[in-house]
Amino acid sequence: MLLWDETLFKNGEVLELGYLPDYFAHRDSQIQSLKFSLKPAMRNMRPVNCLIKGSPGTGKTSAVLKVLKEMKEYTENVVFVKVNCQMDSTRFAVVSQIYEQLVGIKPPTSGVAFRKLFEKAVKYLIDSNKILVVVLDDINYLFHEGHADEVMYSLLRAHEQYPGAKISIIAIISDIGVPYIFDPRVGSVFLPEEISFPLYGFDEVRDIISNRIQHAFYRDVMSDEICDRITEYVDTAGDLRVGIDLLKRSALNAERRASRSVSVEDVEKAYEASRLLYLCRNIRSLSNHEKTLLELIAKATDQQAGDLYKSFHDITGLGYTRFYEIIGKMSSSQLLDADFSGKGMRGRTRIIKSRYDSKDIMKCLE
Repeated sequence: MLLWDETLFKNGEVLELGYLPDYFAHRDSQIQSLKFSLKPAMRNMRPVNCLIKGSPGTGKTSAVLKVLKEMKEYTENVVFVKVNCQMDSTRFAVVSQIYEQLVGIKPPTSGVAFRKLFEKAVKYLIDSNKILVVVLDDINYLFHEGHADEVMYSLLRAHEQYPGAKISIIAIISDIGVPYIFDPRVGSVFLPEEISFPLYGFDEVRDIISNRIQHAFYRDVMSDEICDRITEYVDTAGDLRVGIDLLKRSALNAERRASRSVSVEDVEKAYEASRLLYLCRNIRSLSNHEKTLLELIAKATDQQAGDLYKSFHDITGLGYTRFYEIIGKMSSSQLLDADFSGKGMRGRTRIIKSRYDSKDIMKCLE
């Protein structure tokens, strides 16, 4: 039996989703491509822009952060700014993050024009003779609100208005089946090095999971059988983060039983929560109005757009244009389907339905 003051965790930090592991296997070619693209910065030149593509949970962000961490040890003339576009999804929010991370002062949320704030950030770079590398993580979310092109355009063409400015972009985009295309004005100056992150193979997943087990837990806490079971779940989900979360939750379940080892039952019980990891993360990024609409969709079955809009408008007071903007955003995020039924005037009646089980959505909305 596990005593009350004992634990199965040797180093639980390695199971946190933001942890950057020393052992970063099966992404050697991608990391080398990133290093090659950033290498010009070592000679005070603007780095090559990058477009990082792949499914969620394939190591895109971790690979970028690992390369940036290594670069910081060799150069002082490059400033790296990472923006989480899921949280900062407008042009002003992005430049506010850049300004804050450059200057160390949080700008006011209102009363300051975008142009003025952007100008201050760029002049700081020029005066300090720094090169800026902006990592736009989950840039998908800038497309949802129509801000991707204007953000990219402002950053990539800054040198035209402010001679001496050197800004490079690493755009990380999640491949969720929806093609994202930049405006030709952006594409003509972006010209990125495209780096693809494929899904991990079964053996690769097992190797990564095994390594995390070795560093996170004491000996014999997780058997080979448990490692294989978790690997199977990750292989099904296609998201390594599910496996990392599953390791943590399974061990906590075992501790709750005062057991010195994790059982298959502990893993299966934990999977009920871990399998919703990406869905809940996606839903948490929604605004209150978007969550309201998703809840209405989850509670109904194959609801026509007109009826859904009436319910949504009665609760929020928002108009039809905003309603369809939200429908479009959640459709491209693969939270719902909005298909034409073939009925109604010219067959243009839309049926709105969730892509996930209603119970799972309601659980994430709680």
